[in-house]
Amino acid sequence: MKNRHVGYLLLGIAALLIVIIFLFQSVLKDIIVSSCGVEHGEFCPMEQTVNQQTYLALGIVGVLIILSGILIFTKPEEKIIIKKIKDKKKKLDLSKLDKKEREVIKILEEENGTIFQAELMEKLNVGKVGITRLLDKLEAKQLIERKRRGMNNVVVLRG
Repeated sequence: MKNRHVGYLLLGIAALLIVIIFLFQSVLKDIIVSSCGVEHGEFCPMEQTVNQQTYLALGIVGVLIILSGILIFTKPEEKIIIKKIKDKKKKLDLSKLDKKEREVIKILEEENGTIFQAELMEKLNVGKVGITRLLDKLEAKQLIERKRRGMNNVVVLRG
């Protein structure tokens, strides 16, 4: 429920409580008049107690009215929307790369930019030393990045 609706609901409850308080006070005054007569004279101590209780109840209702006013007239918090802008992938310049380096980049593009180093070795039919040197060159050119995953390396295409 929105704050404004809660405020109106509290305002309605406060109005209902005011009516109940004054009805209750009038009934108590009638009881005081009928029971407190000759023995206390004009001043009855019950009348003072009823007045104190009425003022206390009206004070509580006043707090409810203030609270409902705050809820009705305050603005709700605005939602902050953060929109992420996807970087457009730059077209890689493959002209300065040799044949094996181009193959690595093409395989990475086909694999959505990530592949295990062991899987890349199998696809290129290259040994451990050969793939390490090849990936070192590509890493130096800042085209790829190797990340350690347990006992394996994951090759990630930068861009």
